[in-house]
Amino acid sequence: MNFARTPLIAIATLIGLAAAVGLFVLPRMQNRDAPCEVREFETSRFVVCTFDARRQDMRLYSHARDGGYLRSFETLQNELTDREIHAVRFAMNAGMFNDAGAPIGLYVEDGEEQKSISLTDGPGNFHLKPNGVFWQGQDGALHIDVSDDYARELRSPRWATQSGPMLVIDGQLHPRFAEDGTSRFIRNGVGVLDQHTAYFVISSGFVSFGRFARFFRDELHCRDALFLDGAVSSIWAPSVGRYDDNHDLGPMVVISNRPRTR
Repeated sequence: MNFARTPLIAIATLIGLAAAVGLFVLPRMQNRDAPCEVREFETSRFVVCTFDARRQDMRLYSHARDGGYLRSFETLQNELTDREIHAVRFAMNAGMFNDAGAPIGLYVEDGEEQKSISLTDGPGNFHLKPNGVFWQGQDGALHIDVSDDYARELRSPRWATQSGPMLVIDGQLHPRFAEDGTSRFIRNGVGVLDQHTAYFVISSGFVSFGRFARFFRDELHCRDALFLDGAVSSIWAPSVGRYDDNHDLGPMVVISNRPRTR
């Protein structure tokens, strides 16, 4: 053996091992920026998509250019440019609506109020009080407020959607929820962690309101969370291979990568 070459062989071996390890580590590091992930909680699975308002943009959509309502991700895509489609991190149904697909509660698109806030009583999940409003201010800050609280103060949202019921209210579960009730649906909702972070969540199977709310409070540590729907819950999330083909949707929220500035 040529012992003079031994240090060189050892160094080359170490470099090779480091490169091999890098093949496994690098994808994991890249996945830290994946918009959506699957998480388990109390034997149920949930797809969790993170919105960072400091780095990404949010938009709400309800109307098509022809004046009709968008009822599916397919029709939504028809409204987007190729560049906008490529920038989509995820999209989800976002708020209660009527048979035509029109919002039934407060709805604001790019600063324009298209439907005023509803404080009336009635049937269904929307009226399981308290319900609430998810909104983003002109300054980019994210909020979830109980509808009555939202209506008491003058707000200036850029984007807003009203839905119900509230899941978590200032760290407490909705008072009408059983621990694990018999009403089970695929459900989706949104929770706010802080003024620049929101989690959009859809269950992978049928879950109760109680378990869904606890997931936001105990697993995601959201002090406020809002139910978005349970009959038509759908998501378009390329990072986890989801593209739900539902043609009965109402308003939709789209989170996109912010264009780079030069």
